[in-house]
Amino acid sequence: MRVLVIEDEERLAAIIARSLKDEGFAADTAFNGERGLELALAHPYDAIILDIMLPGCSGTQVLHSIRANNKKVPIIMLTARDAVSDKVAHMDAGADDYLTKPFATAELMGRIRALLRRAPAQRTDTLRIDDLEIDRMLRQVKRGGKRIELSVKEFALLEYLALGTDRIHSRAMIIEHVWDESFEGLTNIVDVYIRQLRGKIDEDYDKKLIKTVRGVGYGLNDKDT
Repeated sequence: MRVLVIEDEERLAAIIARSLKDEGFAADTAFNGERGLELALAHPYDAIILDIMLPGCSGTQVLHSIRANNKKVPIIMLTARDAVSDKVAHMDAGADDYLTKPFATAELMGRIRALLRRAPAQRTDTLRIDDLEIDRMLRQVKRGGKRIELSVKEFALLEYLALGTDRIHSRAMIIEHVWDESFEGLTNIVDVYIRQLRGKIDEDYDKKLIKTVRGVGYGLNDKDT
């Protein structure tokens, strides 16, 4: 999953981005409202962390502009203001949560996970496809009851595919959600990670769950075709 952090305190933005990546998220950062809004409208983010006090275009303006274009993406507001009236105003304007500075990054990560679970397709903590079980809270994967060790990025890719079992995901879609804006790696990075996942998820089992549609992309389901 991919999260956008819009925060003008660059050190704080870096700390949040690092915490997100440690949790398995892809994370982009913007240090002003204009750049943040540009990124928010250009990419399909799964969540946005938005500071209110931004130079130029304020976080409040960014919130209104995002909501005018995207009604669904979860948005957590960050601010040094703790007045109830400020919180109510921003929640009424479309914010999903509100965190007052200073805060513990562990609390912010918990709130992000909680917001993501509220999405209709993502409410469950455990995803199951045939005998494959993905525990999103513990970040554990089992198949046939046997524990499978995955890297952070392998887990993020598997989770993304598992959340869309009714569709085939193109390489571009996968990169958009699983990698971040700074990615400048191999053009075949998706194929590399799919191959690694197959070796861990499918290789020892008769039923193959990771599917390839040549020229289109990849999927994860228990269908025979």
